[in-house]
Amino acid sequence: MKKENRPIGQIGIDESGKGDYFGPLVIAGVYASAEQEVQLQEAGVRDSKTLTDKRATTLSEYIRRTCPYTVVAIGPERYNSMYSSFKNLNRLLAWGHARAIENLLEVVSCERVVADQFGDERFLNNALMKKGQSVQLIQKPRAEVEIAVAAASIVARAEFLQRLQDLGGKYALSLPKGASAVISVGKAFVRKHGREALGEVAKLHFRTTEKVLG
Repeated sequence: MKKENRPIGQIGIDESGKGDYFGPLVIAGVYASAEQEVQLQEAGVRDSKTLTDKRATTLSEYIRRTCPYTVVAIGPERYNSMYSSFKNLNRLLAWGHARAIENLLEVVSCERVVADQFGDERFLNNALMKKGQSVQLIQKPRAEVEIAVAAASIVARAEFLQRLQDLGGKYALSLPKGASAVISVGKAFVRKHGREALGEVAKLHFRTTEKVLG
C-alpha cells in the first residue's frame, strides 16, 4: 500500500467471527481521511450487522479500493492454539486488534484509532507495540457509529464469510454461521473427518463442542 501522509484521519478497528463456532476470527483495520469518510458514508457504509452478506461483500470491495486497510485472520487451528495460551478471549482479541493497528501504522500517518470496546480497556492498551503506543486510542461501546470502524466491520465480515466458505469447500461441507444451529453440521463433520479434525474448522472452547462430541 502507498504511504499516506494525510494530517486528518483515523483508523477504525473491528472484528468478525468472534461468536461463530465455525471459521476464523478476523480483525480488520481501515484508515479513512475526513474526505474518505464522506465517500464511504455516501456509498452506504454502516455497521455490518445491519447489512446482508451480499451487500457487505460488495461494500468491502469498495472500501478496499478506496482506503488503506489491513486484515488479521486467525484460522481455527491457530485460534485454538492461541486460546489455549491466552486462556481468555478478550486477550486474544486484544492481540489481534493490536496487530491490525501496528500493520496500518506501517503504511499511514495517523494519530487517532477507534475500536469497539471489549472487556477491560487495559487488554488492548497492554497489547499495543511501539507504534500503537504513540497514538490516541479510543475504545467505546457501539464504535461502529464511526465510519472508519463501520468500514472495518464490513471488511472483517466479508473476509470471514469468504474464509468460512473456503473452509467448507475444503472439507466438502457447508459450514453455517453462528453458534446455535451448528450442532448437526458439527456431528456430520466428525462422522466424516473424525473427532481430531474438528479443531481444523471450529473454535473448540465453545460449549457447542461438548454437544457436537457428546
